[in-house]
Amino acid sequence: QVQLVESGGGLVQAGGSLRLSCAASGRTVRTYVMAWFRQAPGMERQFVAAITRSSGGTIYANSVKGRFTISRDNAKNTVYLQMNSLKPEDTAVYYCAADDSINLIQLFQGSKYDYWGQGTQVTVSS
Repeated sequence: QVQLVESGGGLVQAGGSLRLSCAASGRTVRTYVMAWFRQAPGMERQFVAAITRSSGGTIYANSVKGRFTISRDNAKNTVYLQMNSLKPEDTAVYYCAADDSINLIQLFQGSKYDYWGQGTQVTVSS
């Protein structure tokens, strides 16, 4: 099992940057597919980005491609989401998720992840 704790959310103006952290305890993050999802009020949960096991390949939603970067620090057992050029439509609660058996087709589907953090609020003002 793995426990996930997100941090780094906050209020930022449009065009600004934030870095979210997802600290894992238990097994190493390298053995999991790690992902970020987000959910705005009244909206469905949305895939943002993922980083694969071992090789650390990255995949992004089209809406964040070129602005967000997911990365992993194996020594700190932490996954990050660097968010640049933020827009008001990025406002949401951001969740970190992990799973050790998910495949590349499933990683966009939040229902396939077994482990979730508590979420961190990101608010982008216009």
